[in-house]
Amino acid sequence: MTELAYLPDMPSAYVRSFRARVTALPPGSVVLDRTYFYPTGGGQPSDQGVLLLPDGSRAEVVDVRKSGPSVYHRIKAPPDVVRRLAVGSEVAGELDWERRHRHMRLHTAQHLLSALVFVRTRLRTQKANLGTSGATIDLEGPLPPDAVDPLATEFAESVASPRPVSIRLIPRAEWEANPTSERSGLVPLPPQVDPVRVVEIDARDICPCGGTHVRSTGEIGAVRLAPPAHRPDGTTRWSFSLSTSAPSTPTA
Repeated sequence: MTELAYLPDMPSAYVRSFRARVTALPPGSVVLDRTYFYPTGGGQPSDQGVLLLPDGSRAEVVDVRKSGPSVYHRIKAPPDVVRRLAVGSEVAGELDWERRHRHMRLHTAQHLLSALVFVRTRLRTQKANLGTSGATIDLEGPLPPDAVDPLATEFAESVASPRPVSIRLIPRAEWEANPTSERSGLVPLPPQVDPVRVVEIDARDICPCGGTHVRSTGEIGAVRLAPPAHRPDGTTRWSFSLSTSAPSTPTA
């Protein structure tokens, strides 16, 4: 079992390096007892980075996937480095911070945009996908053309006048006692999730989510919204990208 150490609170998403013990060595991969590497899921790509052995050898982490209770860190390393990895040994993990922070900015931007769309049009987000520097949201219906410019203005204002982003863990029963009709997203919670990890953008959005996020909407930076694309099935795909480098960020 791998502890998902980035989950409990907002500062955990800002951890760039950590130590952990090797618990298993599946072919081409390393399983750790704890990790800050985000595994692919929820529309968010995995983190990348390196694992450092005690002798200074490096194994590149090229992909991270969750399988049951374990997280598989797929590595790329010379054969002699792979042979020196051993169950029970300690390694140091270092995240590719530029990649991680882009995903954090994009994921928070997605929550913000989905919430603004829902408040103005009552359209919910069916799914979201994050890429290298851009993302998409798929809305359940056609986005009214006269809503696009006001939504872009509201989004820019929420970045220019930053709103705090926070994480809470709520018992499943308490979460389900609240009206789910006010959620901006349509993705159902898996039945085994308890407690529910809730990401909240102050006065904008409350959404269950297992992804990594920035501390404030101001940390998103400027975003470029593409024209919405209306699809044959009646849904709308809205793409956006980060149009500036990341604002300076504190470490954990």
